[in-house]
Amino acid sequence: MIPQIHTDWRDIPGEARGATLALGNLDGVHLGHLAVLAGAHQARPDLPLGAITFEPHPREHFRPDDPPFRLTLLPAKAAILGAHGARHVIALRFGPELAAMPAEQFCEQVLHKALGARHLACGPDFAFGHRRGGDVHFLARYAEAHGIGLSVVPHLADAEGTISSTRIRRLLQDGYPERAAAMLGRDFAIVGPVTHGDARGRTIGFPTANIPLGRHLEPARGVYAVRATLPDGRVVQGVANLGRRPTLGGDPVSRLEAHLFDFEGDLYGQELSVALVHFIREERKFGSFDELKGQIVADAGEARRLLAVTGG
Repeated sequence: MIPQIHTDWRDIPGEARGATLALGNLDGVHLGHLAVLAGAHQARPDLPLGAITFEPHPREHFRPDDPPFRLTLLPAKAAILGAHGARHVIALRFGPELAAMPAEQFCEQVLHKALGARHLACGPDFAFGHRRGGDVHFLARYAEAHGIGLSVVPHLADAEGTISSTRIRRLLQDGYPERAAAMLGRDFAIVGPVTHGDARGRTIGFPTANIPLGRHLEPARGVYAVRATLPDGRVVQGVANLGRRPTLGGDPVSRLEAHLFDFEGDLYGQELSVALVHFIREERKFGSFDELKGQIVADAGEARRLLAVTGG
C-alpha cells in the first residue's frame, strides 16, 4: 500500500479525517514505532489507519548545524508505514509556527479540528508542543475530555535495553548493520539518486552507482555487502564502499559507491535504495591503485560469500 502524504494540517482532505493515528517522529520506523502503529490499528480496526510525524525532524529545525542523522527520509518513511497498513501519513511541516504552538493549541487545532482524530497511539515518552509542554498525561486528559481514544504503547526492548533510533544510529556508526537491522525489522538502506562519479571503477571492471548521503546518517566508513533495490523493483546483490576514498586523493564528503553484481544498465539520475547488509572492513588508504584494485576483487568475493551464507 502506498499511503497518501499530507503536509499542511490546514488542508486535510476528508478521507484523511477521522482516523486512528500513531504519533511520533518515527525516524527509522523501527520495531518500537511499528508497535505504536499496530496499537493504533488494534484499538480501532474499523477506522482508517494513519501516522502523524514531523518534517523536517524537529532536531533539524532546532540544531541545523548538527551532522546529518536521519535513518529514513520522508518518502522511505511513508513507504514503510504504508507497507504496515497506514493509509495516510500526515507529515506536519515543522518550522517556527509549529515550534511555538502550545500543546493545548496543537491538540485543539491540529488533532481535533483539522484531523478529527478518533483514536491516538503513542509511546510513553511522547512529548509535543512549545518547549515540549505536552506529554502523555496532558494528551490523556485532552483526549478523554473530547471523546478521543488513546493507547500508550510500552517501549519494546531486547537484551540490551529499549529499542530506539539512538541505539540504531550508534550501531550503524560502529559498524554493526546486522544488529541495527534486528531493531529496524529490515536492513538499513540509503536511498537517493545515482550521480556521476569519475568512472575509475569502470576502468577496472567494477562500475559503481554513486549515491550522495544527503541528510542520511553516515554509518561506519568502509566496505559493505549490499542489496540494492532498482527503480523497477528488482533486487540486486553487490558490494559498496562508503567513505571518502583516501587512496584516490580523498573527497570532502562521504558518498556511497555500489557495484552491483552481474548487472548492466544505466541508472544515472534514477533513485536507488542500497541496503547495508554486512560490514566487511574499515576504509583505509592503500599504497597504490593496483593494491586497491586487488582489495576490491577480494572485497567483492567476500560480499558474495556473506550474502550467499546468510541468504542476503
